[in-house]
Amino acid sequence: MAETVQETGTEEKVRREAAVCGMMIAYWAERFPTSLALRSPVADLTFGELNARANQFVRALRSQGVGAGDSVALMCSNRLEFPEVVVGAQRMGVRLTAVNWHLTGEEAGYIVDDCEAKAFIADARFAGAAVGAAKVAAAATVRLAIGGSIAGFVAYDEACDAESAHNIEDPSLGTSMLYTSGTTGRPKGVFRPPSPVETSSSLFASAAYEPGESFHLCTGPLYHAAPLGISLRGPLAAGVGVTLMDGWDAEETLRLVEAHRITHSHMVPTMFHRLISLPEEVRRSYDVSSLRFVMHGAAPCPVAVKQAILDWWGPIVHEYYAATEGSGTVVGPEDWLQRPGTVGKPPSPDHIRIVSSDGMPEGENPLLGSREVGTIYIKAPNSGRFVYFKNEEKTANTYDGDYFTLGDMGYLDEDGYLFLTDRSAHLIISGGVNIYPAEVEEVLLAHPAVGDAGVIGVPNEEWGEEVRAVVELQPGVVQTDALAAELMSFCREHLARYKCPRQVDFVKELPRHDNGKLYKTALRAQYRVAYEEAKKTRE
Repeated sequence: MAETVQETGTEEKVRREAAVCGMMIAYWAERFPTSLALRSPVADLTFGELNARANQFVRALRSQGVGAGDSVALMCSNRLEFPEVVVGAQRMGVRLTAVNWHLTGEEAGYIVDDCEAKAFIADARFAGAAVGAAKVAAAATVRLAIGGSIAGFVAYDEACDAESAHNIEDPSLGTSMLYTSGTTGRPKGVFRPPSPVETSSSLFASAAYEPGESFHLCTGPLYHAAPLGISLRGPLAAGVGVTLMDGWDAEETLRLVEAHRITHSHMVPTMFHRLISLPEEVRRSYDVSSLRFVMHGAAPCPVAVKQAILDWWGPIVHEYYAATEGSGTVVGPEDWLQRPGTVGKPPSPDHIRIVSSDGMPEGENPLLGSREVGTIYIKAPNSGRFVYFKNEEKTANTYDGDYFTLGDMGYLDEDGYLFLTDRSAHLIISGGVNIYPAEVEEVLLAHPAVGDAGVIGVPNEEWGEEVRAVVELQPGVVQTDALAAELMSFCREHLARYKCPRQVDFVKELPRHDNGKLYKTALRAQYRVAYEEAKKTRE
Protein backbone atom coordinates (compact mmCIF):
# COMPACT_ATOMS: atom_id res chain seq x y z
CA MET A 1 0.00 0.00 0.00
CA ALA A 2 2.06 2.91 -1.27
CA GLU A 3 -0.35 5.71 -0.40
CA THR A 4 -2.25 6.82 2.65
CA VAL A 5 -5.99 7.39 2.65
CA GLN A 6 -7.34 10.95 2.48
CA GLU A 7 -11.01 10.66 3.39
CA THR A 8 -13.67 12.91 1.94
CA GLY A 9 -17.05 13.19 3.61
CA THR A 10 -18.45 10.59 1.24
CA GLU A 11 -15.50 8.25 1.82
CA GLU A 12 -15.85 8.54 5.59
CA LYS A 13 -19.54 7.66 5.30
CA VAL A 14 -18.69 4.57 3.23
CA ARG A 15 -16.11 3.48 5.77
CA ARG A 16 -18.46 3.91 8.70
CA GLU A 17 -21.18 1.97 6.92
CA ALA A 18 -18.66 -0.79 6.28
CA ALA A 19 -17.78 -0.88 10.01
CA VAL A 20 -21.43 -1.05 11.07
CA CYS A 21 -22.03 -4.24 9.06
CA GLY A 22 -18.63 -5.84 9.72
CA MET A 23 -17.27 -5.21 6.22
CA MET A 24 -14.14 -3.15 7.00
CA ILE A 25 -11.88 -5.72 5.34
CA ALA A 26 -14.02 -5.53 2.21
CA TYR A 27 -13.55 -1.75 2.31
CA TRP A 28 -9.76 -2.09 2.29
CA ALA A 29 -9.82 -5.00 -0.16
CA GLU A 30 -11.62 -2.82 -2.71
CA ARG A 31 -9.14 0.02 -2.34
CA PHE A 32 -5.85 -1.85 -1.84
CA PRO A 33 -6.42 -5.52 -2.78
CA THR A 34 -2.73 -6.43 -3.10
CA SER A 35 -1.55 -4.79 0.14
CA LEU A 36 -0.35 -7.04 2.94
CA ALA A 37 -3.01 -7.83 5.53
CA LEU A 38 -1.40 -10.75 7.35
CA ARG A 39 2.03 -12.29 7.63
CA SER A 40 2.61 -15.64 9.35
CA PRO A 41 5.64 -17.93 9.67
CA VAL A 42 4.40 -20.02 6.73
CA ALA A 43 2.43 -17.72 4.40
CA ASP A 44 1.02 -14.22 3.82
CA LEU A 45 -2.41 -12.86 2.86
CA THR A 46 -3.30 -9.63 1.10
CA PHE A 47 -6.44 -7.69 1.97
CA GLY A 48 -8.02 -8.98 -1.21
CA GLU A 49 -7.23 -12.60 -0.33
CA LEU A 50 -8.37 -12.21 3.29
CA ASN A 51 -11.66 -10.68 2.16
CA ALA A 52 -12.25 -13.45 -0.37
CA ARG A 53 -11.50 -16.18 2.16
CA ALA A 54 -13.84 -14.63 4.72
CA ASN A 55 -16.67 -14.64 2.16
CA GLN A 56 -16.02 -18.30 1.38
CA PHE A 57 -16.06 -19.15 5.07
CA VAL A 58 -19.40 -17.39 5.55
CA ARG A 59 -20.97 -19.31 2.68
CA ALA A 60 -19.48 -22.59 3.91
CA LEU A 61 -21.19 -22.16 7.29
CA ARG A 62 -24.45 -20.94 5.78
CA SER A 63 -24.58 -24.02 3.57
CA GLN A 64 -24.61 -26.07 6.80
CA GLY A 65 -27.42 -24.06 8.37
CA VAL A 66 -25.33 -21.68 10.50
CA GLY A 67 -26.45 -18.04 10.33
CA ALA A 68 -26.96 -14.76 12.13
CA GLY A 69 -27.67 -15.20 15.83
CA ASP A 70 -25.89 -18.55 16.07
CA SER A 71 -22.70 -19.26 18.01
CA VAL A 72 -19.39 -20.44 16.55
CA ALA A 73 -16.39 -21.76 18.52
CA LEU A 74 -12.80 -21.60 17.27
CA MET A 75 -9.77 -23.37 18.75
CA CYS A 76 -6.79 -22.38 16.63
CA SER A 77 -3.17 -21.28 16.86
CA ASN A 78 -1.93 -17.97 15.41
CA ARG A 79 -2.23 -19.05 11.80
CA LEU A 80 -3.96 -17.33 8.89
CA GLU A 81 -7.24 -19.20 9.27
CA PHE A 82 -7.84 -17.58 12.66
CA PRO A 83 -8.27 -14.08 11.15
CA GLU A 84 -10.27 -15.57 8.26
CA VAL A 85 -12.80 -16.95 10.73
CA VAL A 86 -12.81 -13.71 12.77
CA VAL A 87 -13.48 -11.56 9.69
CA GLY A 88 -16.15 -13.98 8.45
CA ALA A 89 -17.89 -14.04 11.83
CA GLN A 90 -17.91 -10.23 11.95
CA ARG A 91 -19.90 -10.02 8.73
CA MET A 92 -22.32 -12.91 9.17
CA GLY A 93 -23.87 -11.90 12.50
CA VAL A 94 -22.66 -14.82 14.62
CA ARG A 95 -21.27 -14.85 18.15
CA LEU A 96 -17.66 -16.08 18.00
CA THR A 97 -15.94 -17.73 20.96
CA ALA A 98 -12.19 -18.28 20.70
CA VAL A 99 -11.07 -21.21 22.88
CA ASN A 100 -7.74 -21.48 24.68
CA TRP A 101 -5.92 -24.35 22.95
CA HIS A 102 -3.95 -25.18 26.11
CA LEU A 103 -7.12 -26.65 27.63
CA THR A 104 -7.87 -30.34 27.85
CA GLY A 105 -10.63 -31.78 25.70
CA GLU A 106 -13.00 -31.78 28.66
CA GLU A 107 -12.22 -28.15 29.57
CA ALA A 108 -12.51 -26.96 25.97
CA GLY A 109 -15.69 -28.98 25.53
CA TYR A 110 -17.29 -27.20 28.48
CA ILE A 111 -16.73 -23.83 26.74
CA VAL A 112 -17.85 -25.03 23.30
CA ASP A 113 -21.00 -26.46 24.87
CA ASP A 114 -21.65 -23.55 27.25
CA CYS A 115 -21.40 -20.92 24.49
CA GLU A 116 -24.02 -22.95 22.59
CA ALA A 117 -21.83 -23.32 19.53
CA LYS A 118 -23.54 -24.67 16.45
CA ALA A 119 -20.19 -24.83 14.60
CA PHE A 120 -16.78 -25.82 15.97
CA ILE A 121 -13.63 -25.04 13.98
CA ALA A 122 -10.40 -26.58 15.31
CA ASP A 123 -6.71 -26.62 14.44
CA ALA A 124 -5.45 -30.15 13.68
CA ARG A 125 -2.43 -29.32 15.82
CA PHE A 126 -4.78 -29.84 18.77
CA ALA A 127 -6.66 -32.80 17.35
CA GLY A 128 -6.78 -34.73 20.62
CA ALA A 129 -8.35 -31.87 22.56
CA ALA A 130 -10.69 -31.10 19.64
CA VAL A 131 -12.04 -34.66 19.55
CA GLY A 132 -12.52 -34.60 23.32
CA ALA A 133 -14.29 -31.25 23.14
CA ALA A 134 -16.58 -32.44 20.34
CA LYS A 135 -17.71 -35.35 22.52
CA VAL A 136 -18.75 -32.94 25.27
CA ALA A 137 -20.32 -30.38 22.90
CA ALA A 138 -22.64 -32.62 20.89
CA ALA A 139 -24.74 -29.66 19.70
CA ALA A 140 -21.81 -28.35 17.65
CA THR A 141 -22.69 -30.49 14.66
CA VAL A 142 -20.81 -28.43 12.05
CA ARG A 143 -17.14 -29.28 12.53
CA LEU A 144 -14.23 -28.04 10.42
CA ALA A 145 -10.57 -29.07 10.76
CA ILE A 146 -7.81 -26.57 9.94
CA GLY A 147 -4.41 -27.65 8.66
CA GLY A 148 -4.93 -31.39 8.72
CA SER A 149 -7.41 -34.09 9.59
CA ILE A 150 -9.40 -34.56 12.79
CA ALA A 151 -11.70 -37.56 13.25
CA GLY A 152 -15.31 -36.48 12.71
CA PHE A 153 -14.37 -33.10 11.21
CA VAL A 154 -14.57 -31.88 7.59
CA ALA A 155 -11.50 -30.18 6.12
CA TYR A 156 -11.74 -26.39 6.43
CA ASP A 157 -10.07 -25.81 3.04
CA GLU A 158 -12.37 -28.28 1.33
CA ALA A 159 -15.47 -26.59 2.74
CA CYS A 160 -14.31 -23.06 1.87
CA ASP A 161 -12.83 -23.82 -1.56
CA ALA A 162 -16.22 -24.99 -2.80
CA GLU A 163 -17.77 -21.55 -2.21
CA SER A 164 -17.79 -18.24 -4.08
CA ALA A 165 -15.32 -15.55 -2.95
CA HIS A 166 -17.30 -12.43 -3.94
CA ASN A 167 -18.73 -10.21 -1.18
CA ILE A 168 -21.85 -11.51 0.52
CA GLU A 169 -24.93 -9.43 -0.28
CA ASP A 170 -26.46 -9.33 3.21
CA PRO A 171 -23.78 -8.69 5.86
CA SER A 172 -24.80 -8.52 9.52
CA LEU A 173 -22.51 -7.37 12.32
CA GLY A 174 -21.32 -10.18 14.56
CA THR A 175 -19.67 -10.15 17.96
CA SER A 176 -17.21 -12.15 20.02
CA MET A 177 -17.78 -13.73 23.42
CA LEU A 178 -14.59 -14.68 25.21
CA TYR A 179 -14.36 -16.63 28.44
CA THR A 180 -12.68 -15.58 31.66
CA SER A 181 -9.57 -17.50 32.67
CA GLY A 182 -11.51 -19.43 35.28
CA THR A 183 -9.16 -19.00 38.25
CA THR A 184 -12.14 -19.67 40.51
CA GLY A 185 -14.66 -22.22 39.33
CA ARG A 186 -15.68 -22.68 35.72
CA PRO A 187 -14.78 -19.95 33.20
CA LYS A 188 -17.62 -17.58 32.34
CA GLY A 189 -18.52 -16.15 28.96
CA VAL A 190 -18.41 -12.35 28.79
CA PHE A 191 -21.12 -11.25 26.38
CA ARG A 192 -21.40 -7.76 24.92
CA PRO A 193 -23.69 -6.61 22.09
CA PRO A 194 -22.12 -6.28 18.64
CA SER A 195 -20.02 -3.13 18.22
CA PRO A 196 -18.17 -2.02 15.09
CA VAL A 197 -14.39 -1.70 15.37
CA GLU A 198 -13.65 1.99 15.04
CA THR A 199 -9.99 2.97 15.12
CA SER A 200 -10.99 6.47 16.18
CA SER A 201 -12.34 5.29 19.51
CA SER A 202 -11.30 3.62 22.74
CA LEU A 203 -7.83 2.05 22.94
CA PHE A 204 -7.11 2.62 19.26
CA ALA A 205 -7.53 6.40 19.37
CA SER A 206 -3.92 7.27 20.15
CA ALA A 207 -2.37 4.50 18.05
CA ALA A 208 -2.20 6.81 15.01
CA TYR A 209 -2.28 4.02 12.44
CA GLU A 210 -1.31 5.00 8.89
CA PRO A 211 -2.28 2.56 6.12
CA GLY A 212 0.77 1.84 4.02
CA GLU A 213 3.13 3.14 6.70
CA SER A 214 2.20 1.19 9.85
CA PHE A 215 2.75 -2.51 10.56
CA HIS A 216 1.61 -4.29 13.72
CA LEU A 217 3.33 -7.21 15.46
CA CYS A 218 0.94 -9.60 17.23
CA THR A 219 2.93 -11.11 20.11
CA GLY A 220 0.20 -12.99 22.00
CA PRO A 221 -2.26 -15.80 21.32
CA LEU A 222 -5.34 -14.56 19.50
CA TYR A 223 -7.77 -16.37 21.79
CA HIS A 224 -7.10 -13.67 24.40
CA ALA A 225 -9.10 -10.45 24.37
CA ALA A 226 -6.18 -8.01 24.00
CA PRO A 227 -4.37 -9.70 21.09
CA LEU A 228 -7.71 -10.33 19.36
CA GLY A 229 -8.92 -6.75 19.73
CA ILE A 230 -5.75 -4.66 19.83
CA SER A 231 -3.42 -6.74 17.66
CA LEU A 232 -5.87 -8.06 15.05
CA ARG A 233 -9.27 -6.39 14.74
CA GLY A 234 -7.96 -2.88 15.43
CA PRO A 235 -5.10 -2.69 12.93
CA LEU A 236 -6.96 -4.63 10.21
CA ALA A 237 -9.92 -2.26 10.55
CA ALA A 238 -7.45 0.59 9.99
CA GLY A 239 -6.04 -1.03 6.85
CA VAL A 240 -2.79 -1.97 8.60
CA GLY A 241 -0.93 -5.25 8.06
CA VAL A 242 -0.34 -7.62 10.97
CA THR A 243 2.58 -10.01 11.53
CA LEU A 244 1.52 -13.03 13.61
CA MET A 245 3.90 -14.69 16.08
CA ASP A 246 3.17 -18.36 16.76
CA GLY A 247 4.70 -18.47 20.22
CA TRP A 248 6.61 -15.60 21.82
CA ASP A 249 10.37 -15.30 22.12
CA ALA A 250 12.27 -12.20 23.20
CA GLU A 251 15.03 -12.21 20.58
CA GLU A 252 12.65 -13.29 17.81
CA THR A 253 10.52 -10.25 18.65
CA LEU A 254 13.48 -7.96 18.05
CA ARG A 255 14.33 -9.78 14.82
CA LEU A 256 10.80 -9.37 13.47
CA VAL A 257 10.69 -5.68 14.39
CA GLU A 258 13.88 -5.08 12.44
CA ALA A 259 13.07 -7.37 9.50
CA HIS A 260 9.56 -6.02 8.87
CA ARG A 261 9.98 -2.45 10.15
CA ILE A 262 7.26 -2.96 12.75
CA THR A 263 5.75 0.28 14.01
CA HIS A 264 3.09 -0.94 16.47
CA SER A 265 2.66 -3.79 18.92
CA HIS A 266 0.92 -4.96 22.07
CA MET A 267 2.84 -6.71 24.87
CA VAL A 268 2.51 -7.71 28.51
CA PRO A 269 4.89 -6.80 31.37
CA THR A 270 6.57 -10.23 31.49
CA MET A 271 7.62 -9.70 27.87
CA PHE A 272 9.19 -6.37 28.78
CA HIS A 273 11.08 -7.98 31.63
CA ARG A 274 12.44 -10.74 29.44
CA LEU A 275 13.39 -8.28 26.70
CA ILE A 276 15.42 -6.10 29.04
CA SER A 277 16.98 -9.25 30.55
CA LEU A 278 18.56 -10.17 27.21
CA PRO A 279 22.33 -9.64 27.11
CA GLU A 280 23.18 -6.08 26.12
CA GLU A 281 25.05 -7.22 23.02
CA VAL A 282 21.89 -9.03 21.82
CA ARG A 283 19.68 -6.01 22.40
CA ARG A 284 22.11 -3.70 20.61
CA SER A 285 22.39 -6.01 17.62
CA TYR A 286 18.82 -5.28 16.43
CA ASP A 287 17.47 -2.04 14.99
CA VAL A 288 14.11 -1.28 16.64
CA SER A 289 13.99 2.38 15.61
CA SER A 290 10.88 1.73 13.49
CA LEU A 291 8.75 1.26 16.64
CA ARG A 292 6.38 4.18 17.17
CA PHE A 293 3.65 2.85 19.44
CA VAL A 294 3.66 -0.08 21.90
CA MET A 295 0.68 -0.73 24.14
CA HIS A 296 0.66 -2.92 27.23
CA GLY A 297 -1.78 -4.07 29.87
CA ALA A 298 -3.21 -7.34 31.32
CA ALA A 299 -1.09 -7.20 34.51
CA PRO A 300 0.63 -4.53 36.64
CA CYS A 301 4.00 -3.47 35.21
CA PRO A 302 6.79 -2.84 37.72
CA VAL A 303 7.99 0.75 37.54
CA ALA A 304 11.65 -0.26 37.06
CA VAL A 305 10.75 -2.58 34.17
CA LYS A 306 8.71 0.04 32.35
CA GLN A 307 11.33 2.71 32.93
CA ALA A 308 13.96 0.41 31.42
CA ILE A 309 11.83 -0.15 28.29
CA LEU A 310 11.23 3.58 27.96
CA ASP A 311 14.96 4.24 28.30
CA TRP A 312 15.59 1.74 25.50
CA TRP A 313 12.71 2.42 23.07
CA GLY A 314 11.92 6.02 23.93
CA PRO A 315 8.55 7.60 24.86
CA ILE A 316 6.42 5.28 22.74
CA VAL A 317 5.00 2.96 25.41
CA HIS A 318 1.31 3.38 26.30
CA GLU A 319 -0.59 1.52 29.01
CA TYR A 320 -4.23 0.67 29.59
CA TYR A 321 -6.29 -0.70 32.43
CA ALA A 322 -9.04 -2.89 31.02
CA ALA A 323 -10.29 -6.45 30.73
CA THR A 324 -12.64 -8.55 28.63
CA GLU A 325 -15.49 -6.94 30.59
CA GLY A 326 -14.65 -3.32 29.73
CA SER A 327 -12.18 -0.42 29.65
CA GLY A 328 -11.00 1.81 32.47
CA THR A 329 -8.03 4.07 31.68
CA VAL A 330 -5.23 4.72 29.20
CA VAL A 331 -1.95 6.54 29.92
CA GLY A 332 0.70 7.80 27.54
CA PRO A 333 4.45 7.87 28.26
CA GLU A 334 4.59 11.59 29.11
CA ASP A 335 1.93 11.36 31.84
CA TRP A 336 3.41 8.12 33.14
CA LEU A 337 6.89 9.62 33.45
CA GLN A 338 5.42 12.41 35.59
CA ARG A 339 3.58 9.86 37.76
CA PRO A 340 5.49 6.55 37.56
CA GLY A 341 3.21 3.62 38.24
CA THR A 342 -0.10 5.19 37.21
CA VAL A 343 -2.36 3.38 34.76
CA GLY A 344 -3.93 6.66 33.67
CA LYS A 345 -6.59 9.24 34.28
CA PRO A 346 -10.22 8.24 33.69
CA PRO A 347 -11.86 9.81 30.62
CA SER A 348 -14.31 11.60 32.96
CA PRO A 349 -14.25 12.28 36.73
CA ASP A 350 -17.13 9.88 37.36
CA HIS A 351 -15.74 6.99 35.28
CA ILE A 352 -13.78 5.40 38.18
CA ARG A 353 -14.90 5.03 41.79
CA ILE A 354 -12.77 3.74 44.67
CA VAL A 355 -15.03 1.92 47.08
CA SER A 356 -14.40 0.73 50.61
CA SER A 357 -13.92 -3.02 50.72
CA ASP A 358 -15.47 -3.15 54.21
CA GLY A 359 -18.94 -3.68 52.85
CA MET A 360 -21.97 -2.02 51.34
CA PRO A 361 -24.18 -0.62 54.13
CA GLU A 362 -27.79 -0.27 53.00
CA GLY A 363 -26.74 -1.21 49.49
CA GLU A 364 -24.39 1.76 49.05
CA ASN A 365 -20.61 1.57 48.80
CA PRO A 366 -18.86 4.33 50.75
CA LEU A 367 -16.51 6.17 48.38
CA LEU A 368 -12.91 6.71 49.46
CA GLY A 369 -10.77 9.83 49.19
CA SER A 370 -7.46 10.49 47.45
CA ARG A 371 -4.78 7.84 48.01
CA GLU A 372 -7.14 5.63 50.02
CA VAL A 373 -6.94 2.05 48.75
CA GLY A 374 -10.17 0.27 47.93
CA THR A 375 -11.99 -1.74 45.28
CA ILE A 376 -12.00 -0.18 41.81
CA TYR A 377 -15.38 0.24 40.11
CA ILE A 378 -15.68 1.28 36.45
CA LYS A 379 -18.70 3.02 34.95
CA ALA A 380 -20.49 0.85 32.42
CA PRO A 381 -21.14 2.39 29.00
CA ASN A 382 -24.66 3.62 28.23
CA SER A 383 -24.87 0.90 25.59
CA GLY A 384 -23.05 -2.39 25.34
CA ARG A 385 -23.06 -3.39 29.00
CA PHE A 386 -21.56 -6.85 29.40
CA VAL A 387 -23.21 -9.80 31.10
CA TYR A 388 -21.80 -13.13 32.15
CA PHE A 389 -23.45 -15.55 29.75
CA LYS A 390 -26.23 -17.54 31.43
CA ASN A 391 -25.07 -16.40 34.87
CA GLU A 392 -27.35 -13.70 36.25
CA GLU A 393 -26.04 -14.08 39.80
CA LYS A 394 -22.41 -13.43 38.87
CA THR A 395 -23.46 -10.51 36.68
CA ALA A 396 -25.50 -8.97 39.50
CA ASN A 397 -22.64 -9.41 42.00
CA THR A 398 -20.24 -7.65 39.63
CA TYR A 399 -22.39 -4.55 39.15
CA ASP A 400 -23.25 -1.86 41.67
CA GLY A 401 -25.76 0.35 39.90
CA ASP A 402 -24.08 1.79 36.82
CA TYR A 403 -20.65 0.53 37.89
CA PHE A 404 -18.89 -2.84 37.71
CA THR A 405 -15.72 -4.19 39.29
CA LEU A 406 -13.02 -6.55 38.04
CA GLY A 407 -11.98 -7.27 41.63
CA ASP A 408 -8.92 -5.04 41.47
CA MET A 409 -7.78 -2.71 44.23
CA GLY A 410 -6.15 0.68 43.92
CA TYR A 411 -6.44 4.40 44.57
CA LEU A 412 -6.80 7.77 42.84
CA ASP A 413 -4.25 10.47 43.56
CA GLU A 414 -5.08 14.13 44.14
CA ASP A 415 -5.22 14.79 40.39
CA GLY A 416 -7.47 11.82 39.63
CA TYR A 417 -4.82 9.43 38.27
CA LEU A 418 -5.43 5.75 39.00
CA PHE A 419 -2.83 3.50 40.65
CA LEU A 420 -3.30 -0.27 41.06
CA THR A 421 -2.22 -2.10 44.19
CA ASP A 422 -3.41 -5.66 43.53
CA ARG A 423 -6.47 -7.85 43.16
CA SER A 424 -8.61 -8.20 46.27
CA ALA A 425 -8.24 -11.97 46.04
CA HIS A 426 -4.44 -11.61 46.24
CA LEU A 427 -4.39 -9.40 49.33
CA ILE A 428 -2.26 -10.80 52.19
CA ILE A 429 -3.45 -10.03 55.73
CA SER A 430 -0.70 -10.66 58.25
CA GLY A 431 -1.34 -9.69 61.87
CA GLY A 432 -4.29 -7.60 60.70
CA VAL A 433 -2.15 -5.56 58.30
CA ASN A 434 -2.88 -5.46 54.55
CA ILE A 435 0.05 -6.35 52.28
CA TYR A 436 -0.15 -6.03 48.49
CA PRO A 437 1.89 -8.75 46.73
CA ALA A 438 2.42 -6.67 43.57
CA GLU A 439 4.51 -4.19 45.58
CA VAL A 440 6.84 -6.96 46.78
CA GLU A 441 7.02 -8.57 43.34
CA GLU A 442 8.10 -5.27 41.83
CA VAL A 443 11.07 -5.11 44.19
CA LEU A 444 12.09 -8.71 43.54
CA LEU A 445 11.97 -8.20 39.78
CA ALA A 446 14.50 -5.39 40.15
CA HIS A 447 17.11 -7.91 41.33
CA PRO A 448 19.33 -9.10 38.45
CA ALA A 449 19.04 -12.78 39.42
CA VAL A 450 15.23 -12.84 39.24
CA GLY A 451 13.49 -13.85 36.02
CA ASP A 452 9.95 -13.85 37.42
CA ALA A 453 8.39 -13.66 40.86
CA GLY A 454 5.13 -14.46 42.58
CA VAL A 455 4.32 -13.38 46.13
CA ILE A 456 1.53 -15.06 48.07
CA GLY A 457 0.21 -15.36 51.59
CA VAL A 458 0.69 -18.75 53.21
CA PRO A 459 -0.96 -19.86 56.48
CA ASN A 460 0.75 -18.86 59.73
CA GLU A 461 -0.79 -19.95 63.02
CA GLU A 462 0.35 -16.81 64.87
CA TRP A 463 -0.12 -14.11 62.22
CA GLY A 464 -2.86 -15.65 60.08
CA GLU A 465 -0.72 -15.35 56.95
CA GLU A 466 2.92 -14.73 56.19
CA VAL A 467 4.56 -13.46 53.02
CA ARG A 468 6.18 -16.09 50.81
CA ALA A 469 8.10 -15.32 47.61
CA VAL A 470 8.26 -17.89 44.82
CA VAL A 471 11.00 -17.05 42.34
CA GLU A 472 11.93 -18.15 38.84
CA LEU A 473 15.60 -17.36 38.26
CA GLN A 474 17.27 -15.89 35.20
CA PRO A 475 18.94 -18.43 32.86
CA GLY A 476 22.29 -19.56 34.21
CA VAL A 477 21.66 -18.42 37.79
CA VAL A 478 22.01 -21.20 40.38
CA GLN A 479 19.63 -21.39 43.32
CA THR A 480 21.31 -21.42 46.73
CA ASP A 481 20.37 -20.68 50.32
CA ALA A 482 22.71 -17.71 50.14
CA LEU A 483 20.79 -16.30 47.16
CA ALA A 484 17.48 -16.74 48.99
CA ALA A 485 18.90 -14.81 51.95
CA GLU A 486 20.21 -12.14 49.58
CA LEU A 487 16.76 -11.68 48.02
CA MET A 488 15.11 -11.32 51.42
CA SER A 489 17.75 -8.77 52.41
CA PHE A 490 17.22 -6.95 49.11
CA CYS A 491 13.50 -6.64 49.91
CA ARG A 492 14.26 -5.24 53.36
CA GLU A 493 16.36 -2.51 51.75
CA HIS A 494 13.35 -1.25 49.80
CA LEU A 495 10.28 -2.22 51.83
CA ALA A 496 8.99 -2.07 55.38
CA ARG A 497 10.00 -5.24 57.17
CA TYR A 498 6.42 -6.48 57.62
CA LYS A 499 5.97 -6.55 53.83
CA CYS A 500 9.08 -8.64 53.18
CA PRO A 501 9.01 -12.39 52.50
CA ARG A 502 9.93 -14.63 55.39
CA GLN A 503 11.01 -17.28 52.94
CA VAL A 504 12.02 -17.47 49.28
CA ASP A 505 11.35 -20.62 47.29
CA PHE A 506 12.76 -21.33 43.85
CA VAL A 507 10.82 -22.97 41.01
CA LYS A 508 11.71 -23.84 37.45
CA GLU A 509 8.67 -22.02 36.06
CA LEU A 510 5.85 -20.03 37.62
CA PRO A 511 2.27 -20.86 36.59
CA ARG A 512 1.74 -17.74 34.49
CA HIS A 513 -1.00 -17.46 31.88
CA ASP A 514 0.17 -16.55 28.40
CA ASN A 515 -1.80 -13.31 28.77
CA GLY A 516 0.75 -12.25 31.38
CA LYS A 517 -1.31 -12.94 34.50
CA LEU A 518 0.12 -15.08 37.28
CA TYR A 519 -2.11 -18.00 38.24
CA LYS A 520 -1.94 -17.30 41.97
CA THR A 521 -4.87 -19.51 42.85
CA ALA A 522 -2.85 -22.56 41.80
CA LEU A 523 0.27 -21.24 43.50
CA ARG A 524 -1.48 -20.65 46.82
CA ALA A 525 -3.24 -24.00 46.62
CA GLN A 526 0.10 -25.85 46.53
CA TYR A 527 1.21 -24.22 49.77
CA ARG A 528 -2.13 -24.62 51.54
CA VAL A 529 -2.12 -28.36 50.81
CA ALA A 530 1.41 -28.64 52.18
CA TYR A 531 0.40 -26.62 55.27
CA GLU A 532 -2.62 -28.80 56.00
CA GLU A 533 -0.56 -31.97 55.60
CA ALA A 534 2.12 -30.64 57.95
CA LYS A 535 -0.54 -29.62 60.46
CA LYS A 536 -2.03 -33.13 60.47
CA THR A 537 1.43 -34.59 61.03
CA ARG A 538 1.99 -32.29 64.04
CA GLU A 539 -1.36 -33.27 65.48
